[in-house]
Amino acid sequence: MLDKSKKAVLLLKDGTSFIGKGFGATGKISGEVVFSTSMVGYTESLTDTSYRGQFLALTYPLIGNYGVPSDEIDELSGGLPRYFESDHIQAQGLVIHELCLEPYHWASVRTLDKWLYDEGVPGIYGIDTRRLTKKLRTHGVMLGMLQVFDSNEEPDLETLLKECSDIVDPNQTDLVKEVSIKKLCKYNVDGKLTVVLIDCGVKFSIIRCLLKRGINVIRVPYDTSADEILSYNPDGVLVSNGPGDPKRNTKTIEAVRVLAEKIPLMGICLGTQILALAFGADTYKLKFGHRSQNQPALDLTSTRCYITIQNHNYAINMETLKQTPLEPWFINPNDKTVEGIKHKSKPVFAVQWHPEASPGPHDTDMLFDKFKKTMEAK
Repeated sequence: MLDKSKKAVLLLKDGTSFIGKGFGATGKISGEVVFSTSMVGYTESLTDTSYRGQFLALTYPLIGNYGVPSDEIDELSGGLPRYFESDHIQAQGLVIHELCLEPYHWASVRTLDKWLYDEGVPGIYGIDTRRLTKKLRTHGVMLGMLQVFDSNEEPDLETLLKECSDIVDPNQTDLVKEVSIKKLCKYNVDGKLTVVLIDCGVKFSIIRCLLKRGINVIRVPYDTSADEILSYNPDGVLVSNGPGDPKRNTKTIEAVRVLAEKIPLMGICLGTQILALAFGADTYKLKFGHRSQNQPALDLTSTRCYITIQNHNYAINMETLKQTPLEPWFINPNDKTVEGIKHKSKPVFAVQWHPEASPGPHDTDMLFDKFKKTMEAK
């Protein structure tokens, strides 16, 4: 049961403080503070590796009202957990306005508070998340520190503020190495096609989407060489989503540079940025990123606009694509950033959003069908 006497404090590196109540695990941790406007899907978002090193602040005011499902295995989906996007919570902590203490849903087995406690993740509620979001929209994502105290402890803001000056930007660390698998893993559905999935922090729903289409999956670590990947005789390669600065993944970039010349290739989120870098384009950090389930993506070929789920801090510099064999395929009508790219002559394409839609709209899951048809044609 939630101990309502626990206090918590969220401090931003510029000295801004938010004092609220603590839930989940006690303790102190630092990271990058980001916000998402998604109204549902907190279980999927918290287990998304793209949030590694970040505090997830949710703008929707009431969180936890449908509880947390079990981690049961779905044998029809490659033996992966049915309801989550990775094996455990990836976000550093959770920041919300109001915590539901009595969830109701047929699949719920525990509260959000209990889940965070079990996983050792701190959370803060009862703060003005609108004020926090406005600040992040003005100044951009910021480094911060979150501490949840035991019931008999009091926050020492002066000491915590001094500690804030020493916070290390998680984007300067090797986040992909932390979330990628350590050794090869196979998911076989006796299909005619086989994809090598370069795991930069893949969401399980991406694997599910491939298996659903009868595609065998060989999941390899992010730093696997192109020669080793080609030794598995795949019909295609998929470069997954993941956290952090894409430029730090030099081994993945080098492998993709070779693979994209020889075999059908698809990229998702971080995989899109890695593909662009592999061909000589550049990437940059967005002011506060795209994190929601209602981001528009405009197809420059058909002029059709799709509604997508996005979670990315970095984007491709469109001008630098002109010096490569890649061209913009989708853009975001809101800020005109690149949302998708494709090769001018080879079966290679990538999108910045999550077509596997977990959570989020299923408008673009046909991209997996496109990838399958591309492999069949090849």
